[in-house]
Amino acid sequence: MNDSNILDKPKIHAAIEAKCQEIGFSMPSDLYIGTLLKTLISSKPAANVLELGTGIGLSLSWMIDGLDANSTLTTVDNDPALCAIAQDFFGADSRLSIVCADGTEWIKNYKGEPFDLIFADAWPGKYSEIDETLALLKIGGFYVIDDMSAQPNWPAGHQDKVDALVAYLEQRPDLTSTKMNWSTGVIIATRRY
Repeated sequence: MNDSNILDKPKIHAAIEAKCQEIGFSMPSDLYIGTLLKTLISSKPAANVLELGTGIGLSLSWMIDGLDANSTLTTVDNDPALCAIAQDFFGADSRLSIVCADGTEWIKNYKGEPFDLIFADAWPGKYSEIDETLALLKIGGFYVIDDMSAQPNWPAGHQDKVDALVAYLEQRPDLTSTKMNWSTGVIIATRRY
């Protein structure tokens, strides 16, 4: 099996990659996490999905491709310039809500329906507000995080934060987790109760 033979890239993916190059955006999600997110979202009909950390929208393009017609996706980022780019690429999709806000405040103030899948690709929801974020996940829902394997751009001391997060997720009895030394290091957790 050749897992790098990815045949179903979103149609808009190449344009988003070009925009990354144009603006020097250096933190895009890779293809592997994209295919995983699309597959997981496709397993949830009429899903309510949350992405924390829109970035320029590479992972978002995969997530949107996984949505069915009755699903919704909310993506949150605190960078107005990146939110504007995502709006340009995806704003016409009525299933999508692009929220430009501080992730910590958004998580703490969210009062809507729980989510079938949460992709936490930002500090809030991953290294802070973890309990509040997991409380937004439906029973049977997926919590997905990447960048859990050492990255060359990590600041000093970041490995300690990663190790603490992994240990915390491992000890939660309400989660069943799979740690994968694949892509950039991925954890998928499912809420049991």
